[in-house]
Amino acid sequence: MGTPDFAVPSLKMLIDEGYEVAAVVTQPDKPKGRGKKLAAPPVKEYAVEKGIKVLQPASAKTEDFIQQLRELAPDMLITAAYGKILPKEVLDIPPLGCINVHGSLLPKYRGAAPIQWAVINGDKTTGITTMYTDIGMDTGDMLVKREIPIPEDITSGELYLQLADLGAEVLKETLLRVKNNTLERIPQKDEEATYAPMLKKEIGLIDWNKSAWEIHNLVRGTNPWPGAYTYYKGERLRIWKTERTTESAEGVLPGRLYKVSRDGVFVSTGQGVLKIKEIQFDSSRKMTVEECWHNITEGEILGQ
Repeated sequence: MGTPDFAVPSLKMLIDEGYEVAAVVTQPDKPKGRGKKLAAPPVKEYAVEKGIKVLQPASAKTEDFIQQLRELAPDMLITAAYGKILPKEVLDIPPLGCINVHGSLLPKYRGAAPIQWAVINGDKTTGITTMYTDIGMDTGDMLVKREIPIPEDITSGELYLQLADLGAEVLKETLLRVKNNTLERIPQKDEEATYAPMLKKEIGLIDWNKSAWEIHNLVRGTNPWPGAYTYYKGERLRIWKTERTTESAEGVLPGRLYKVSRDGVFVSTGQGVLKIKEIQFDSSRKMTVEECWHNITEGEILGQ
């Protein structure tokens, strides 16, 4: 059970390792692009390519869907970024339970956007946790964990791809432990839990009173969606790539374009100077600062 690209490596691993995949459950096709044509989730595309049955219930709680699962009689359910909380009636179907592949080191970052929040918050490490799913939101017993570093310039989109591949590796190890009867269940400590709610577009609005480090993390944590943005001469300006600097701009108003050159646009912040490297106005494509620096006025204040 899964929907986005994150789940595809796990599904591929199951097939490559010879597990019998009775069916793939994913969310319904959704409108995409300017033409708003219906597009299949990545997991569905891969399953269809491999000739696997696909179920796309609008809700995982309907009796029709639950009956379909009962008829499939799976030994185990495996979920990876499915996007819906499963009811007890579904979790009770497989005799070997339901294992989830989660993109954080639980109990940190339970919820829908663990990868993005780890980057936004400037974490140094993250990882994958497999867990037995229960009726709570990522509250079940932990099984296998694998940790990786978060480079300070990586975007959440780039980290997402790394964790998708790591998720398949950790799931493979988890299932081997199931086979060997060596799987250990580790209860989560709720008092240590933090949450990673779904991102909203508004989170991308930059507050230039924050530090250069916080803004840099927001830019990379919201890349590719929803994107960080500010305003330049009243027009929305998306900022896709930044870099921390050692420059100082004491006494300069936060948000002021401190220095503009082919090398970058340097902006004063509440603490430190941030170098902007890639931007996009609503009326244009993404551009490097090297392409458009001559059209940006030094001394302007962003956010107005």
